[in-house]
Amino acid sequence: MAIPTETLLPFSLTTLTLFGYPTRARLWAFLQMGLAQPELQRTAGLRFWKLLGSGQGQGFSLQPNWDRYGLLAVWATAADAEKFFSSSLLMDAYRRHAAEIWTVYLAPVQAHGRWSGENPFQPLAERRVDGPIAVLTRAAIRWQKLLPFWRAVPASSTALAQAPGLLASIGVGEVPFVRQATFSLWRSEADVKAFAYRNDVHRTVIQRTRAERWYAEELFARFVPIRSTGQWNGVDPLKASAQR
Repeated sequence: MAIPTETLLPFSLTTLTLFGYPTRARLWAFLQMGLAQPELQRTAGLRFWKLLGSGQGQGFSLQPNWDRYGLLAVWATAADAEKFFSSSLLMDAYRRHAAEIWTVYLAPVQAHGRWSGENPFQPLAERRVDGPIAVLTRAAIRWQKLLPFWRAVPASSTALAQAPGLLASIGVGEVPFVRQATFSLWRSEADVKAFAYRNDVHRTVIQRTRAERWYAEELFARFVPIRSTGQWNGVDPLKASAQR
């Protein structure tokens, strides 16, 4: 899928950028969670954005990863996204401090729920049935449900890490412990469905979240990856999947 050249896109072009930092840049990276916000608020064509911290491992984690941060962005036009990544002063600063940066361009094909009171991934792109697929799950956990949520995390994270067809995944969040998300990249939609509907651990956790009302707000979205640049843990997982 190519990015359309129209002024206004027929779908909500989304990017996820992951920044990996050397130890010497940890403080700078942490401070950007606050300092980068004014620049992002002034960025032309940036319809929705979230600065994200991350956890250890491949899913939710109580242990923060001080070396990895993220930026989720939804753009009005492809030109707005390209201008930001190629020439913004903020991205220049990130490039000077980061050891690696990986950006994936995404076309949402399914999205339901809310994030900060809205669904930022509408309108959707035309659905595709083959090739890699990305999944984003996000939730604001009710304070009184934090204990059962985090007790369920280890088994759920292990099940995700062992799932056939998983290319890469990371747990990210806006606020430690209570506003959490997982981004995962899969070989195919069939692999996603096999994990979602046939993995006993995952299915049980999903049933509990609904029955016990763990979340005050939640969102689930699937995306078709359009293209990617840079590296994540030394490789580009999207390009590596095409070579398998």
